[in-house]
Amino acid sequence: MAFLLLRYNLKPETSALQFEEWVKTTDQPAMRGLSRVKNFDTFKVSGLLMGEGAPAQSYFEIFEIDDLAGFTGEDMPGDVVQSIMGQFMQYVDNPEFAIADKL
Repeated sequence: MAFLLLRYNLKPETSALQFEEWVKTTDQPAMRGLSRVKNFDTFKVSGLLMGEGAPAQSYFEIFEIDDLAGFTGEDMPGDVVQSIMGQFMQYVDNPEFAIADKL
């Protein structure tokens, strides 16, 4: 099992309410509908546990993927992911995509 971790901020011109509605009505249903995605959640950061200031990113996502090779080789170039990614990139600024393994 692999985990895909996304961290990002919204573009300055993006409305948080509009983005969050898109996540709930479009992004999550589409990505959760992929057979290789076993779990997918989006989180809005509310603050830091320790330290002062603002967190570096305002949002993060965690995907649980049971077949990473199939996801990257078939799902990512497919119509569903390409459509969602095109929309996602209109809302967010410089997202970071990381692959992680559970210890």
